[in-house]
Amino acid sequence: MNNQYFMETALDLAARGAGYTSPNPMVGAVVVKNGEIVGRGWHQKAGGPHAEVHALDDAGDLARGATLFVTLEPCNHVGRTPPCTRKILASGISHVVMAMTDPNPDVDGCGADFLIRNGVTVETGVCEQKARRLNEIFIKYIQTKRPFVTLKCAATLDGRIATRTGDSKWVTGPAARNYVHELRHQMDAIMVGINTVTNDNPRLTTRLEEKNGVDPVRIILDTHLSIPEDANVLHTPSAADTIIVTGNLDLSRKRERIEKSGTRIIVSDLKDGRINLDALMNQLGGIGITSLLIEGGAMVSASALQAGIVDKVCFFYAPKILGGDDGIPMCRGTGPELMRHAIPVSGITVRQFDGDVMIEGYIIQDKQPCLQAS
Repeated sequence: MNNQYFMETALDLAARGAGYTSPNPMVGAVVVKNGEIVGRGWHQKAGGPHAEVHALDDAGDLARGATLFVTLEPCNHVGRTPPCTRKILASGISHVVMAMTDPNPDVDGCGADFLIRNGVTVETGVCEQKARRLNEIFIKYIQTKRPFVTLKCAATLDGRIATRTGDSKWVTGPAARNYVHELRHQMDAIMVGINTVTNDNPRLTTRLEEKNGVDPVRIILDTHLSIPEDANVLHTPSAADTIIVTGNLDLSRKRERIEKSGTRIIVSDLKDGRINLDALMNQLGGIGITSLLIEGGAMVSASALQAGIVDKVCFFYAPKILGGDDGIPMCRGTGPELMRHAIPVSGITVRQFDGDVMIEGYIIQDKQPCLQAS
């Protein structure tokens, strides 16, 4: 067994914190002595002990003279918990291997420097790319104060998310839909347009069979505050908030009634008569939303791509064909005239959920999107 094996074990532990650690990163750690793992830990929830603390407590006296493998640079500052670097020194760890330094520009390298100054040897860069992908949400948010945005669509093989009547139940099968609920569990917030609310009346909650998932904050784009007052999203029992984003400045009785029911209303800037999604990302980041899952519909998807706010796409394709040109497309609006102006996607991976296929990839951010929503 080598360093990569031990770090991958720590990364597997870190992933157990998905959905529970925001706004903190997911971190895992293992203590290794004489080639054997003697302590394991991961960051289990925001405000709780960090991964290093769990792993060192698990190792006990065996930590003295051992090596600590940790997926992120140990903290050297006081937050809601004491600095992990002090715990490492007190345990007698002699060597620390970390996958990556802290992406926070204010603290990058501080933990490693402190350990080195106090006689601990430090190694970095083991499984770094895997560690960065695991914490892609944290990395973007800590550096930009804007949420990491994932666009999810589910379509037939000929690219339709619903029939001409708006029927979309169900495009994909149970396994794919369960994975979407896992995505909801992992994200701080989920966003849809008002047409999705009026047509489908969704609850936008997390429903997982194997565990109690965390509901995301529900965000509704509703430029004219036209949401039906009996919509499910306004009356769903949940610990997560519902936020309506509107451009309507009128303090109407309807707005007062909606706010009295516990729903929050945010007024956002408009662009071409629609919510300015780029400006909205700054607003959402400002209230602590680190990640956002966009689930539709077609106009919102096109607007998000046009605004350049999408970081990652998860497109599901079901093994079925509508066979006409009158269904609802994945994106609705005017696209580019030339194929070379299409939005490039990199880092493609493919997964299968029974008969459904998911294509996942990352938007290349230095390319300007060319869609025009209509």
